[in-house]
Parts: sequence; C-alpha cells; structure tokens
Amino acid sequence: MLLTTFLCFSFQVAEKPSIALSIATALSHGQMSTRRGSTEVHEFEGRFLGAPARFKVTSVIGHVFSVDFHGKYQDWATTDPLDLFQAQIIKTESNPKAHICKHLKQEARGCHYLVLWLDCDREGENICFEVIESTGFKINDVYRARFSSVTEKDVLNALANLVRPNRDEAMAVDARQEIDLKVGVAFTRFQTSFFQGKYGNLDARVISYGPCQTPTLGFCVQRYLQINTFKPEKFWSLQPYIIQSGYEILLEWQRSKLFDINVAMMFQKLVAEDGILEVTDISEKQETKGRPVGLNTVNLLKVASSALGFGPQTAMQLAERLYTQGFISYPRTESTAYPPSFDFRGALSAQRNNPTWGNYVEGLLTSGYQKPRSGTDVGDHPPITPMRSASEDMLGNDAWKLYQYICQYFIGTVSPDCKYVRKKVEFSVGGESFHCTGQHVITKGFTAIMPWLAINDKSIPSFTKGQKIKVSKVELYEGNTTPPDFLTESELISLMEKNGIGTDASIPVHINNICERNYVQVQAGRKLVPTTLGITLVRGYQSIDPDLCLPDIRSFIEQQITLIAKGQVDHHRVVQHVIEQFKQKFCYFVKKIEAMDALFEAQFSALVDSGRIMSKCGKCLRYMKYISAQPPRLYCGTCEEVYYLPQKGTIKLYKELSCPLDNFELLICSVAGPEGKSFPLCPYCYSNPPFEGIEALINTAKTSTSGKIGKGAGMPCNLCPHPTCPNSLVTQGVCACPECSGTLVLDPISAPKWRLCCNMCNCLVFLAEGAHRILTTKERCLECDSSIIEVDFNKKTTPLADGSTLHRGCILCDVLLHSLVEMKHGRGFKRMGSRGRGRGRGGRGRGRGGKMMDPKMSFRDF
Repeated sequence: MLLTTFLCFSFQVAEKPSIALSIATALSHGQMSTRRGSTEVHEFEGRFLGAPARFKVTSVIGHVFSVDFHGKYQDWATTDPLDLFQAQIIKTESNPKAHICKHLKQEARGCHYLVLWLDCDREGENICFEVIESTGFKINDVYRARFSSVTEKDVLNALANLVRPNRDEAMAVDARQEIDLKVGVAFTRFQTSFFQGKYGNLDARVISYGPCQTPTLGFCVQRYLQINTFKPEKFWSLQPYIIQSGYEILLEWQRSKLFDINVAMMFQKLVAEDGILEVTDISEKQETKGRPVGLNTVNLLKVASSALGFGPQTAMQLAERLYTQGFISYPRTESTAYPPSFDFRGALSAQRNNPTWGNYVEGLLTSGYQKPRSGTDVGDHPPITPMRSASEDMLGNDAWKLYQYICQYFIGTVSPDCKYVRKKVEFSVGGESFHCTGQHVITKGFTAIMPWLAINDKSIPSFTKGQKIKVSKVELYEGNTTPPDFLTESELISLMEKNGIGTDASIPVHINNICERNYVQVQAGRKLVPTTLGITLVRGYQSIDPDLCLPDIRSFIEQQITLIAKGQVDHHRVVQHVIEQFKQKFCYFVKKIEAMDALFEAQFSALVDSGRIMSKCGKCLRYMKYISAQPPRLYCGTCEEVYYLPQKGTIKLYKELSCPLDNFELLICSVAGPEGKSFPLCPYCYSNPPFEGIEALINTAKTSTSGKIGKGAGMPCNLCPHPTCPNSLVTQGVCACPECSGTLVLDPISAPKWRLCCNMCNCLVFLAEGAHRILTTKERCLECDSSIIEVDFNKKTTPLADGSTLHRGCILCDVLLHSLVEMKHGRGFKRMGSRGRGRGRGGRGRGRGGKMMDPKMSFRDF
C-alpha cells in the first residue's frame, strides 16, 4: 500500500460558503469530502506551491468584524454626540452567533499556509486582514488569490498566480468605516434626539445623517426644488408642410422655437407670402453607431432600474447570485476595458448552444468577432461577462432578465458596429431655412442582438437641388416649456458616479437607505420623489451649512481614501483631518439648529395639536393624547411630557385600570399576525422602568422581539416584578419558556382562543380553546413549581367526565390540561418531574426605586 506524505497543509478561505464550494469543486475536480462547521469545510488532496498538499477550504460570511463604539458610548442619554468624534472605536465580531472567529482559528490549526479567496476589491482586501487576524498566520505564509469568476479555468489560474494581500487597500476601508461611523452616528443621534417626539406627525424612528446618504438625498431634493420653482414659458414654432410624391412632410425649422409671438407671426407671414420652397442642399453621409464598451456595475444598475424595473439593491442581489452560481463574472467592477489576454472565443463558445441567441453567436464564431471598443481599465476586474449558458427555467424570471441583458450586452461588445446612411434635405423659403432627414440601415451589427439600441429606417421622397415646391400650409405651433421630471434611480446613479458619491458596491446601499428612512419614495417608472421629511432635512442643511448635503466633501474624502489605497498618504492623518473637519461642522450645526427647527415647525404639527385622546396622566389626572406616527407615544399637554410606546401593535385603553406604582391608566398593546400577542403596559413604567436591574432584561427582550420596544426603555407589565399588581409578571406568569430564558405569561384578552405568550421571544402556547375563563392562581405545582391555572370550560364542550366545568391544574403536569396545550414557534413541552423552576416566586420588589431581586422569576429547567 502506498502512503502519501503531505509536505504542507493549505488553508483556503472564501468570502461566502457558495464560493468556497465552487473553489473546492474546481481545485479537487469534484473529489472532496465535506463536513459541517460554522460554515462548511471541504477537504481534499492536491498540489500546492509545487508540492503534495492537503487542502482545507472554508469561508467567512462577509466581514468578520464590524466597527463600533465602546460600551460606555452606547447610551444616547448619557453620551454627548460631540464626544463621539474623539471616542475610541473597537472591532467586534460581526455575527457572534455564527462563531466565525472561533471556526477560523480551529480550522487553521496545523496548517502551514493561508490562501485568501476573498472578493477582489477593497472590501475583500479588508476581510483578508480580518481573516489573518483571526487565524494568527504570519504574513509571509499568507497568499491572495485574484480571480473574476468561479469557473474551473479561472480558479486554477488564480491558484497558479498567487499574490500577497494589499494592506494599503485594507487600511483605506478602515478609514472609510471610522469616518462614516463617527460622523454618521454623531449627527444622527443629535438630530434624532432633537426632533423626535417634538412634532406629532413627524413619522421617523431615526432621523439619520450619512456622509454619502445625505448628499444622495440632496440630489433628489435639488431636482424637486427645480420642479417646484419652475415657471413655464410659452414658445412658438413654424411648421410648414409640403406634399412630395404623395407624402405630406412636416419640415423642421432651423430656429426651432421662439419665445416672442409677434416675431414668430412675422416669420409665419414671410413664409406664407413667399409660398414656394427651394431645395438648397441635399447631403448623404454614412454614419456609424459604435458597439458598446464592456459592462461595469454602474451601467448594469442603471439599465436594471430604467429598463428591467429592478431597484439597485435587488439588481446587485441577483447579480451576486448569478456570480456565486458561476453564470457571470464578478459583478462589482468599475472597468469597461477587457485585458489583452481575455479569452473572447471561450466566452462566446459557452453561449453557442443557447436556444435564444446561440445561432447569432455561431455566426460570430464562424465569420469572425470584433474585439470590444477601448474602455477604461481601473485595475480591478474585467467587465461583467457571462461565463456559462443558462435558461430561464434554470434561473427564474428575475435572474433570467438580468442574465439575458448581460449576455446580449457582452455579445454586442464583440459584434460589428451598426452602419447607416443619413440623408438631409435643406430648404429655403421667405428667407428662413428648414430641413427634413431620413436614414437607412446598411448593417445592423450589434443592434441585431441589442434591438433596443436599433436605428429605425426613416424614408423620405427624392428631391433635386434647386427644385421648387409649393408650401401646402404653414402652422404656428404654440407650446409650453416643461419642468424636469423627478430623478429616476438610473439618473441618480449617474450623478453619484459623476460626483464620487459611494462605490460600485455601496451605491445601491445609499439609495436603499434614503428609501427606508422615509426620505424618498419610489414611484412609477422608478422615480424618486422626496418626502416632506427629506425635503425639510435638506433645506435645513442648506440653511445652516450647505456642505453637509453637497457632494464636494464626500468626493474629497473618496479621493483621500483612494490615496490611502495607493499607499501615498498616511491612514491616521487622513482620518484625523476629516474627523476634525466634521467636528467643527457639527459644533456649528448644533449652534444653529434653530434654523432647521424653524423649517420643521412650518412643515410638521406640534404635539399639542396632534393625536387623539387616550388615557389619563398619573401626575395631573388630565387626559393624554396618543400619537400613532412613528415613534408611537403619549403626550401630556399639561405636564408637557412624552411617554414612548411599543413600535408595533395596536394601542387601546385597558379596562380603565391603573398602575399601583404611579396611578397612570394602563394600556393594552395587541400585535396582529401569526406571532400576535397582547400585553398590558403602564406608559410611565414603560418609559421609566422603576426597578433596579430591569434594563438587562429589557435589552434581552429587545434583541429577542425585533421592533417591539420603543424609544427610551420598554418595561411592559409582563416584565414587571411588582409582587401584588394583578397584571405583573409575578401574578400572570405561568412557567418558563421552552425556547429562551423568558416566562410564559397569560394573554389577558386572548379569549376565546386562550394563550400564553413568552415575554422574551415569539413562543406561543394555546390553551383550552372556547373556555369561558382562564385565570392564574396563587397556588403552585408541587412537582415543577409552575403556577396553577383555573379553567372554566364551556358547558357544551367540557372535557370533564362528570360534566362539570371548573378545573384547576398545572399545564405541565396535569394530564388533562397538558393534552389541551398546543405549541407555536416552540419545541413542545415535556413533563419534567420535579426539576422545578428555581426559586419560583421568591423574588420581590420594593416598589418604585426598589431593588429587584428576581426579575426573571427563574422559570427554568422544567
């Protein structure tokens, strides 16, 4: 038996699990073993650096780390936003639950070399050094694979031509991340805190600022202001008609249009009085419409929006999916020029059997294809190119549309130019010049495969120079100038590219952000219409410091970051300079915020004029108003206090009950849908939790139930440890949640479909449906220490043998009640003997300001 001796172990890391699979498949020719980990690990034997080697291929899932502020800067209430400019930033694991750092460290043990198959852009370079940090490899043992597609040919070629990772490009990303974090968070926290809750119909959870996001919004608002301030003007144009060879022809006036009706009528009279046109010149010229240059990301996004109906975010998601499946090359590229060594014949040959354009491709391969026109090579990736053939059935409708465009575009780049003959006939009458034009296509060229760019034939009759023709009629057309339309996504992308706002990768993110923040709305034709909030914000920036919403500063920052990537400037000096610049602007912005507030005041209604009467204030006993616009809140006009409420759910008064701690009337929040639940809350306790230590529990609930907790705090009654309140956790809690560390609490208004809801997660437990009444009691189960519940069954449907309706028991240990339990979003119950739930209800609180002994009630381990 032959024993293979491996001289080295090679650890290969890709950016996504799908890329890792493609790379491993290509390098092993499909002969590999796969095992599970945080991400899959593929192992096989091969040769590395000319020697026998054992390969181990795995992946990260995007960035390993993300930048954030230290914990002491996380509290909005205690942190001055100005301090954030000088605050130290830390890198934390982007997705702690995935355990990527631990996974990389474990899998790298015993390996001699690290090969990084990250995306070949600056972000990918940054992730390279995140992986190096996680694995602990020395830089001399680290290699970088550069590739543009995951075909076997490209992967093998990349392995044969390994390079070293580029620290300068990685540092450029670090610089951008630190600048965007500090500037964005400082401005966002200040203006959110200043405006949120001040106006009743201001619908915004977060009023965000971003060095890229805000200039992007600025373009949209600038177009809106152009439309809003536009004043139409009337114009007039001469339209003479002639009849030639049986065709009536409208001639075009050389002056086009005039804005003075008297002058226009004078020319009309001159032409009408003369009445005879003379042909003064006939010209024919062969013209060429050149085939396109290679396709880059920005042009793909523009077409996806204007022609295919996909937003930039959706288009990039589809393109990335096509790339990871091996159908196209890397979709993030700024280059429109192909490298001299590019295999055009190979790329075309992959499409020769395609049922849609295979015949056309076969013709190109037979008669000879053209090389694409010279474009721009920025040194990143070749233009986006189809790598293998596909059909609509393979890809699905949306992905197919994008793939079809990429294929037709690429085939168009290697097709002949379109050639046509343009004919122009010029006329003179009454001292004025007119003309008509026609055109005839000689060679369709690339427009045969890209018909949306085709030149249409336009025939005109034959004329001879000096020929006299009678004018059949002369009309004076009256029209109005029209304002520009709202920016389309395609136009906005062009403006962002022109002004250096964002990169090919981040442009879709910035456009998506201004939509999600309710600054603009996407309307028919992918037009971006700014909202009142978006308009008011930009006008506010313009009134204080126009630089904050103009592209100039961001363009300068991007230029400096590019210099960092080229190793020409120091990373720290650039960051310090930019941060100091924005710090000064922030101080001035804070000082002049009243100018922006005046604009908000003119557009949004004051709290006192907003909302509807809801419940009584516990301080003044006057009615408070409920304002449903985000963030939902109650406003007491007498005390001038705002109380924030859960962001999801319908809010109603709860039986006119009051909180025993502060006398505020209780509310009930009902969340609809499959994860629906109801819970009571005190507006004051919700915004100002009265028990020490409750904040940790609230933060757990925040992460477990997305979007449920409003601004400021979030202690509903099902988290309250008050010992005697009939609505508190102590009274209504039944047993531990089987899914998390929370407690299953009786939903007080769930009849007739009675249920228990976890106060931490979305776990629901349905009880005896149709029962007249279900109550919790003070009794405890001797086996598991859960609360005993009392069920009053319907007489007609009671499961009790003797026909009685009243039954008490534990839902875990009582055979009858346990048989009626139905779990949703959970693993189900087991009878667990006497493991119990720790200290049960032993925890007690001392009222407002008292120390909470046992906030979670220790309902565990049943």
